[in-house]
Amino acid sequence: MDFELDRDIVFFDIESTGLSIVRDRILQIAMIKYFKNGEAPEEKMLLINPGVPISQEAMEIHGITPKDVANKPTFGQVADEIYNFIGNADLGGYNSNRFDVPMLMEEFARVGMNLDIRKRRLIDVQRIFYKMEPRTLKGAYRFYCDKNLEDAHDALIDIRATVEVLKGQLKKYEGLDLEDEDGNHYPSPIKNDMQAIHDFVNDMKYIEPTQKLILNNEGEVVFNFGKYVNQPVGPTLSKDRNYFNWIQNMEFSSQVKQMCKQLVKDFNSKDY
Repeated sequence: MDFELDRDIVFFDIESTGLSIVRDRILQIAMIKYFKNGEAPEEKMLLINPGVPISQEAMEIHGITPKDVANKPTFGQVADEIYNFIGNADLGGYNSNRFDVPMLMEEFARVGMNLDIRKRRLIDVQRIFYKMEPRTLKGAYRFYCDKNLEDAHDALIDIRATVEVLKGQLKKYEGLDLEDEDGNHYPSPIKNDMQAIHDFVNDMKYIEPTQKLILNNEGEVVFNFGKYVNQPVGPTLSKDRNYFNWIQNMEFSSQVKQMCKQLVKDFNSKDY
């Protein structure tokens, strides 16, 4: 099956020093780029020297040791290569909305680059799977592809499996007539259309991956943590500059910090 694309899409997977988006670093990134013009997909895999220790827990999962990356380039040395490979493409992966995308954004931010996701579709294959058939990647691969996934947690193997799972999901769900608990029939939301998949897998309330800032029912950006929980961000931080400075200096993601800056700027520029 070929994807029906109106924009290039890059599926990618990373292995890291740990699970903290802010504190940990990328060790390996594997990418597969699918082109809207139908050209053969292009693959790229890089090992990266993180410059920080690799947790024992992480090594037990992916098997990448300090020796494996000791002579590899830093992220800053390959940032342009990764950025140019992605270009203006949409982004896809497995659990990518919660982990891979924000971690990659953090790495770019550390070297003064901005991976802007506002105009990209995000295709998190795990979200389809969890909404339709809750399992792990190995389970998804077995369920949708009828194969066993060997050597999981190698980035290139994992992302190849993720692409196969998405194709399997399209084959299984596209065109189905579904029925809810009240007996009402409705068409499957899964179709070979990246906008439709993006809309299905992304909860529009969550506007950034760490979920520190969310949209309320009125469409306002509000805090989802701390003493100002559920309060609008722009006016609150405009009044409480100490809280604004605290956010800027603490271990929040670069996306949260930039959004806070922009929301304060937008609020202060309004005509009252």
